[in-house]
Amino acid sequence: MKNWKEICTLSLVHFMAFPEMQTGEGAFIQSIQRISELDFFGALEMGSINSPSLRAEVREAVSDHGFKLAFGAQPIILSQGLNLNDPDHSVRVVAVHSLMTAIDQAAEMGAESFVILSGKDPGKENRAMAYRHLTESIERLAEYSERKGIRMVLEVFDRSVDKKALVGPAEEASGLADQVRMEFPEFGLLYDMGHMPLLDEVPQTALPILVPHLSEVHLGNCVKNPASPVYGDKHPRFGYPGGVNGTPELVSFLRELFKTGFLDADAKGENLPWVGFEIRPQKDETTDQILENIITTWLDAWSRV
Repeated sequence: MKNWKEICTLSLVHFMAFPEMQTGEGAFIQSIQRISELDFFGALEMGSINSPSLRAEVREAVSDHGFKLAFGAQPIILSQGLNLNDPDHSVRVVAVHSLMTAIDQAAEMGAESFVILSGKDPGKENRAMAYRHLTESIERLAEYSERKGIRMVLEVFDRSVDKKALVGPAEEASGLADQVRMEFPEFGLLYDMGHMPLLDEVPQTALPILVPHLSEVHLGNCVKNPASPVYGDKHPRFGYPGGVNGTPELVSFLRELFKTGFLDADAKGENLPWVGFEIRPQKDETTDQILENIITTWLDAWSRV
């Protein structure tokens, strides 16, 4: 097996590994330097940064260290309760305008993609209308981001456990992507290995459905036991007590990524597929421990693929 750097770009979801910076304040430049010293990741997925001058510094630091950059708007959407498929048109307008402002930030930082998630699932009876509203909102955002040279990406979340998002099951996510890509062919989906068990899906069935539309995958873990303090979508490390995903599950996921063609051992060029780690320190854990867990687990899994 080749070195993974010839096959994919490993990214780190910065605002998960460094949760103290989700407020848009913090030692961003120092953290970028710290990640660079690992000589492991090729891209960063960062969230909102409040200061325009700091955004400019981050752009320079990311470039200097040779990272690619994505902008993750998930913390903005979740913290502000934005809903791109709300039945109230005025609520959707607020959500779209708020995310357009975030797209402006992403452009300032030099991001090449902008990741969002859908709003709450309204239930089976109202789901078709919610999808129409969501498609309309995404198309407005995609048109705006396209002018900035940024690709719009929708992350798939759980529907019934934690985030309870409209999107959602692989089949429905694929159908949404089919619709949006008629007008915006660069639009893509992001599928998270840590959300997969919460959707009661497995890679062997979900990934073949999704792969024509996948822009990126995330690797991570979750806990399905309601008695656990990290029940749901809390992004614990691999091997966390009670967690679903460890090295064997990562090996299975990677094998399916190769089988479906998302990962290509004969790939050439700079536009390699992104494989991101979305893992958060839990109580009494540090960012350093999380980074070590990511690297150790990846190296072990890669050697088995």
